[in-house]
Amino acid sequence: ELMTGYTMLRNGGAGNGGQPWLLRWSSRIRLTWLSFTLFIILVFFPLIAHYYLTTIDDADDAGKRIFGPRTGNELCEVKHVQDLCRIRESVSEELLQLEAKRQELNSEIAKLNLKIEACKKSIENAKQDLLQLKNVISQTEHSYKELMAQNQPKLSLPIRLLPDKDDVTFPLPKSNRNCRLHNCFDYSRCPLTSGFPVYVYNSDDYPFGSSLDPLIKQAFEATVRTNVYVTENANIACVYIILVGEMQEPVMPKPTELEQQLHSLPYWRTDGHNHLIINLSRKSETQNFLYNISTGRAMIAQSTFYDVQYRPGFDIVVSPLVHAMSEPNFLEIPPQVPVKRKYLFSFQGEKIESLRSSLQEVRSFEEEIEGNAPADYDDRIITTLKAVQDSKLDFVLVEFTCKNQPKASLPTEWALCGERDDRLELLKLSTFALIITPGDTRLVISAGCAMRLFEALEVGAIPVVLGEQVQLPYNDVIRWNEAALIIPKPRITEVHFLLRSISDNDLLAMRRQGRFLWETYFSTSDNVFSTVLAIIRTRIQIPAAPIREETAVEIPHRSGKAAGTDPNMADNGDLDLGPVETEPPYASPKYLRNFTLTAMDIYRNWNSAPGPFHLFPYTPFDPVLPSEAKFLGSGTGFRPIGGGAGGSGKEFQAALGGNVPREQFTVVMLTYEREEVLMNSLERLNGLPYLNKVVVVWNSPKLPSEDLLWPDIGVPIMVVRTEKNSLNNRFLPWDEIETEAILSIDDDAHLRHDEIMFGFRVWREARDRIVGFPGRYHAWDIPHQSWLYNSNYSCELSMVLTGAAFFHKYYAYLYSYVMPQAIRDMVDEYINCEDIAMNFLVSHLTRKPPIKVTSRWTFRCPGCPQALSHDDSHFHERHKCINFFVKVYGYMPLLYTQFRVDSVLFKTRLPHDKTKCFKFI
Repeated sequence: ELMTGYTMLRNGGAGNGGQPWLLRWSSRIRLTWLSFTLFIILVFFPLIAHYYLTTIDDADDAGKRIFGPRTGNELCEVKHVQDLCRIRESVSEELLQLEAKRQELNSEIAKLNLKIEACKKSIENAKQDLLQLKNVISQTEHSYKELMAQNQPKLSLPIRLLPDKDDVTFPLPKSNRNCRLHNCFDYSRCPLTSGFPVYVYNSDDYPFGSSLDPLIKQAFEATVRTNVYVTENANIACVYIILVGEMQEPVMPKPTELEQQLHSLPYWRTDGHNHLIINLSRKSETQNFLYNISTGRAMIAQSTFYDVQYRPGFDIVVSPLVHAMSEPNFLEIPPQVPVKRKYLFSFQGEKIESLRSSLQEVRSFEEEIEGNAPADYDDRIITTLKAVQDSKLDFVLVEFTCKNQPKASLPTEWALCGERDDRLELLKLSTFALIITPGDTRLVISAGCAMRLFEALEVGAIPVVLGEQVQLPYNDVIRWNEAALIIPKPRITEVHFLLRSISDNDLLAMRRQGRFLWETYFSTSDNVFSTVLAIIRTRIQIPAAPIREETAVEIPHRSGKAAGTDPNMADNGDLDLGPVETEPPYASPKYLRNFTLTAMDIYRNWNSAPGPFHLFPYTPFDPVLPSEAKFLGSGTGFRPIGGGAGGSGKEFQAALGGNVPREQFTVVMLTYEREEVLMNSLERLNGLPYLNKVVVVWNSPKLPSEDLLWPDIGVPIMVVRTEKNSLNNRFLPWDEIETEAILSIDDDAHLRHDEIMFGFRVWREARDRIVGFPGRYHAWDIPHQSWLYNSNYSCELSMVLTGAAFFHKYYAYLYSYVMPQAIRDMVDEYINCEDIAMNFLVSHLTRKPPIKVTSRWTFRCPGCPQALSHDDSHFHERHKCINFFVKVYGYMPLLYTQFRVDSVLFKTRLPHDKTKCFKFI
C-alpha cells in the first residue's frame, strides 16, 4: 500500500485512492506534534522548578520569597532538621570511636596470637631441653654403671727400680747354646714402664770399628740418631747394642782379638747379658766370623747361622742391608700385575762345593738317608728342574752354572751369579723365584739365601724355598707362609704341579704380602734396626713408645659471637639426634690395652697390615697400638650406652647404639682465606650432638683478620697455624684431636645435622673404613691404557672424598709419618689429590672399599665462591695422581662397591611399645 500511495502521490494524487492516503498522513502529523510537546514538558519543567527551588533562600525581601515564614510551624520544621543534623554528627562520631576500638582490639588480638605462638615454641623448646636432659641423665647413669661394673681401682705407675751399676752375676747355663730369655736376660733392667731405653756403643771407640764397612757404619749411625728408644744414659739402659759387621776382609781382626774387645766393653759385666751384637751383611759373601767367638749371654743378630750357633727365641736372623744409604725408588719397582709373568719360575746359581766333599765322605743317596749324615738332594733337584725346563710345558729358566765368575759362598751353598741388576731383571720376568737352601742342613740360614729372598721380594717374585729347615729372617714373628712357599726338598718332583695349581687371587695376595714385608722390614737401614728393636721389645712384653703427634700452634682469636641457626641445618622437626653435651668435651679412652696386647697375638701384630708401613707392623683394629693411639672399643665387654637391653631400647634416632661406649668426634676443617664462608660453616655446627671440638687448620700464611669475631657454637674452636700451605695438613695427627673419630670437612661443605649424625653412626659400625657422602670412582682408559678419575653420577664407587667423611685418627698417623713421601710430595706439587691418597691408603690396608651414606653426591654450599675443583686442570691432575699412586703401591688398591647406606627408620616415628628399630641398607 505504501508503494501504491507513493505512486499515486507522484501522479498528483489523481484517482479514487488519494483521499485515504491524506487522512493517514494528517494523523501521523498529530502524533509527532503530541510527542514533541510531551518532550518539552517533561524536560524543561523540572529544570525550571529546580531553578526556582534552589533560589528561594536567596531572595532579600521576605515578601518575594515563595515560601517565606508564615507561622510557628515553619520554625518547628527548621529545628527538626538541625536536630537531625546533630544526631547525624553524633552517630558519625560514635561510629568513628567504634572503628578505632575495633582496630585496637584487632591489634591486641594479633599480639595475643603472637604470644600464643611464642608460648608454643617455648613449650616445644622446653620439651626438647627436657628430652636432652633425660638423655644426659641416662648417659650419666650408664657411665656410672660402667664404672661400677668394671670394679677396678685406679692404678698408678709403679716406682721404677734401677739396677746397681755392678750387677750381681748369676751362673751361666751349661752351654751358651742353651741361652734363652729366662736364663740369659736380666728383666730387672727392663720394667714394663721403662720405655725400653737402648744404649748404643760408638764403634769408633774400639779397635774393630776401623774394620767396619763405611756404608753400613754410616747408615747405622744415621738410624741410631733418629730412633726414639736410643738413650745416652747407659745406667738406665735395658739393652746395649754394639755393631761389629760387616767387616772388610783385609783389615778384619782375628777372632781372639774381637772376643777380647767385646769382653772389654764397659757394660759387658763379665757375661754380656742384655747385650745385642749386630752383624749386618751388605753382600752375599759375608762370612760368619762370630761362629768361633764366645759371646756369653749376648744376643746375636746376623744373616748367617749354623744350627749349633743359633738359639731360637734369643738370637735374631736379620735381612741383608742392601740399600744402606739410599731409599728404594718405588717407581723402579715393577707393578704387581699382571699376576703371571713370562717365566713360571727361575733359578740361577752355581754350587762351588758339594755336600759330600764338605763332609769328606762318599756315600750313596740311600746310605745318606739311613745314616746320620744329611742327605744331599741337590742332584735330584737339578735333574728334576732340568726335566721341567726341557718339557716346555711352561716357560721356566734354570741355570746351574754361572756365565761369569760366581760370588763367593759358604760350602754347600748355591752361589749367586752375575750382578745385582741382571738378577733383578730376570726376577721381574718370573712369577716364582726358587731359593735352594744349602745342602748342609747344619747351615740354617746364610747371607746368600737371605740375599735371594731380599731380591725376590723386592721385585715381586714369589719366593719358593726348597728346604723346610731354613730359618728365614724374623721367622719367630713373621708368618712366612703368607708370602712364600717353603717346601721340603724331597717334594721337588711335586713343585711344578704345586706352582701351577695356585690361583691368581692367591698369587696376588702372596705378592702383595711379600711387598709389605720387604717395604716394612727389609728395604732400609732404619727398617732393619727398628725391626730388630721391635722383636726384642715384643719378646720382653714392653709396649711401644708413643708415636709422635703434631703439636698444634694455636692462632689467638676472639669468640663470643652468638651463632645463628641455619634453618636448613637445624630444622629437624621433633627428631632427636642425640644429646648436645652440657658437660665439658670428653676424649676417647687411652692406655686400656697397651700392656695386654703386647703379649697377645704376636703373629697378627706382624702380619695384619699389607702395606709399606714399617712403623706400624699392626693395625689399630685388633693388634698392638702405640701408646698414644686411642682405644677402639673392640672386644672390651662394655655395655653400649643408650642401646637398651636385648635390642628393645629407645628409638633409633634417640640412642647412639653400637657395641662400643659412647664417644664424640672431632671436626677438622681446612680453610684458606675465606673468612665469611668459614664463619657460616662454623655456625652451621651449632647444636651438633656428640661434637667434641672443631680444629680449624688455617692453611694461609696470612693470619685471620684481627676484628674477626668467631661464633660461639658451644664447643671449643681451635684455630691451628701451619708451617706451609699444604693439603697434607688436613691429615696431620694434631695433638688437639682427642677422639678416635675425625670428621674431615671442607669449609664450604653444606651438611645437615641429621646427615652428619647418621654418618657418625655408620662409622661406629665400620671403624676401619672411610665413611662419607660424596662418592667417586676410577676407571680404566682402554685407548690410553691408564687409569682415569671420574666424578659422574654412578651406581658404583671406589672412593669417598674426604671433604665430608669420617675416618679413624690412626690413618692420620699413617698418612703423615708412614705413607711413602713421594705421594705427599705429589699432593704438594699439584695442590690436589690428598683425598685420593687417603682412599688409596685405607683401601690398601684394609682391602675394603669405603662406605657411602645417603644419596647425596655433592656437598657444596649454595652461593659459596668456586673452589679449586671447578678448574679444568683439576681433573687432569687427578688422572695423573691416580696413575702415579698405582706405580708407588705397585697395583690398584681401590675396590669397587655398589653398597650404600641409607636410613629408612632414622626419621620414622614408632610407638613406644614398638621400639625395635634397625638401619636398612
